[in-house]
Amino acid sequence: MPQVQPLVDNRVLRPAETALALKLVSEIDLLRLKTIARLHARGLPPDIGWDDLLQEAFTRVITGQRIQPEGVATVAFLAGIMRSLKAEHLRRVYKGGRHTLRLDQAVGESRDLELCDPAPGPERSLSARQELNAIKQLFAGDPVALQIIAGLGKGLSAEQIRAAAGLSKMDYDSARRRMRRSLIREGLTCEPK
Repeated sequence: MPQVQPLVDNRVLRPAETALALKLVSEIDLLRLKTIARLHARGLPPDIGWDDLLQEAFTRVITGQRIQPEGVATVAFLAGIMRSLKAEHLRRVYKGGRHTLRLDQAVGESRDLELCDPAPGPERSLSARQELNAIKQLFAGDPVALQIIAGLGKGLSAEQIRAAAGLSKMDYDSARRRMRRSLIREGLTCEPK
């Protein structure tokens, strides 16, 4: 009895293989992308490999989550997606600025070491600059408030700010209340953590 070929191809293709089959990339482009993926995977947690970055980038293009703009080379576009994925993974890993490192001392014995990165990330720096500019504009007509803000920015205590600005306790407290009301009205307050 003759053998009939199945009508459905039940092989599972990886996104990179699908991209090759759809002629989204050539074999040479795929080799370039593998090299770029290896570079982007450096510094990522060990559970995230270069292959994961590459496959996720292809998946986002194939599913339509990311659409390639006209005039942008496919390799450059996919490299940009991998760079975004790397940043996303690092943001998740380093969220909060606290990292725990496990140091092995002897067999079965380990000690945790917590490292803190005091430098804010680029997003946090930009957000802080924007809020600080908004606050300065808000209090541009209030020299007492600007003196208090400058003192707080230098890390001075309330007593030190009052002494430097020549303010009484009552003047300082009423300026702080006035500032708080203005900040609340403008929506420039921080949520308590």
